[in-house]
Amino acid sequence: MIILKKVAVIGLGYVGLPTLVAIHKTGKYQVVGFDIDKKKIKNMKNGISPIEDENVVKAIRKKSLLVTDDENDLRDSDVFLICVPTPVFSDYSPDYGPVESATKVCAKYLKKGCHFVLESTVNPGTCEEIVKPILESVSGLTAGKDFNVAHCPERINPGDKKWNIYNINRNIGSINSEWNGIIADFYRSFVTDAKINEVSCLKVAESTKIVENTFRDINIAYVNELAQSFDAMDIDLHETLMAASNKPFAFMVHWPGCGVGGHCIAVDPYYLIKRAGLAGFNHRFLKIAREINNSMPEYAVNKLMLGLNEMGLSVKGTKITLLGLSYKANVGDLRESPALEIEKCLRKLGADLIVYDPYVDNGIKNLREAIKDSKAIVLATAHKIFVEELLDKLKNSKVRLIIDGRNCLDSGKIKKLKIIYKGIGR
Repeated sequence: MIILKKVAVIGLGYVGLPTLVAIHKTGKYQVVGFDIDKKKIKNMKNGISPIEDENVVKAIRKKSLLVTDDENDLRDSDVFLICVPTPVFSDYSPDYGPVESATKVCAKYLKKGCHFVLESTVNPGTCEEIVKPILESVSGLTAGKDFNVAHCPERINPGDKKWNIYNINRNIGSINSEWNGIIADFYRSFVTDAKINEVSCLKVAESTKIVENTFRDINIAYVNELAQSFDAMDIDLHETLMAASNKPFAFMVHWPGCGVGGHCIAVDPYYLIKRAGLAGFNHRFLKIAREINNSMPEYAVNKLMLGLNEMGLSVKGTKITLLGLSYKANVGDLRESPALEIEKCLRKLGADLIVYDPYVDNGIKNLREAIKDSKAIVLATAHKIFVEELLDKLKNSKVRLIIDGRNCLDSGKIKKLKIIYKGIGR
């Protein structure tokens, strides 16, 4: 049996870097991190982390990681972990460009007995239909006989203090079941506080991540549609959901908001929609869920317009502050962020717009400066600083309307300041 000695992590972002650090910390392997972004590599070699993960920041400051943009450093690797993004095109079909490029690079350095593991979220069938042919044609080796192809979908949750690479259960499947136990044991060596579940085949492993995120997308779409319905009926959905969630079984609460972002929930359902379509199946339910969630930025802007109408104002020419650009709280990740759609819509309507996100540098120094002289605020991201400090900053301000796109503010206290408050479903 071949002993796994050298590990290469391809793609050093929100997934790859924590993975690189976790493997490095075991002290069991020679591990190299590879990325084509030369500037990113240079910054990391100088101790600057491209992400805010605490463990990653510490490791990069110590300059203890081997990171490179030279693909020759991948030579002699026993394991290749592919952690590159899988974005979508404008028609929402998956863009396999990054996965294909990473696969072609690694294929040059495949050897007998090595493992190629795709962690990127992909359609069921991707490993066998796209990855395997590239690996075999470039290397001249045979998958399942000379080397292993496996899929272990990542479950990184950026900014989460509780759940991390060490304590989230993982699923892994291989092209050949005899290889699966070997690569599963490798994962068990650094995923120390969670279980590695060995599934029967690649397609099952590929399907798990799609099913997880599509489940969330559907349930968020449900409460987003309820928000619009309950707004029309003047019912507080937030209070309703709080009450419904005290049932100890058969209910899992999800919360409405001004849109769904990020590289998983907002994207993954399209992978399944597209692949099932090629097999002749039409995922009507999933398409409707995506339509509802994609409509929420516009719905938030419509609430703003209604609020301004109550004040005798229009969006055009009114000074409005958009708080938050990232897709989730307390990170600077802009991928698929609904806040970007809100910003685009407000600029198109002619708003005198100020945009502030403490995690995204755009020249605005602080929260007080961001809301100075603004008549209205649209809160699109529930950053901690907004939740904890905005109320105090509103005192003696000119703000007369708040659209709480994340239902994270104290509506009662805001109304006491004689400010109009409108949430999503509140």
